[in-house]
Amino acid sequence: MALTTEQKSGVLTQFRRDPKDTGSPEVQIALLSQRISGLGEHFGAHKADHSSRRGLVKMVNQRRKLLDYLKATQPAKYQEVVERLGLRR
Repeated sequence: MALTTEQKSGVLTQFRRDPKDTGSPEVQIALLSQRISGLGEHFGAHKADHSSRRGLVKMVNQRRKLLDYLKATQPAKYQEVVERLGLRR
């Protein structure tokens, strides 16, 4: 489900590179991870919601692409982001 403004700003303050950063791969990965975890709770209650499941798969694929990009360009940042978010990699 959608993130509230407070949740989004909290994630931004934790992962941004500088005060105006909103689009770096680290921030995008963190925001997608928050949205993915929110949808995980949604599917606990609504098991037959297949249209939302499609959106979940798209978000997971987008996060995967961003992680692959970050791993190729900045391996140290990649490792830091994976550890901070607790992703299985």
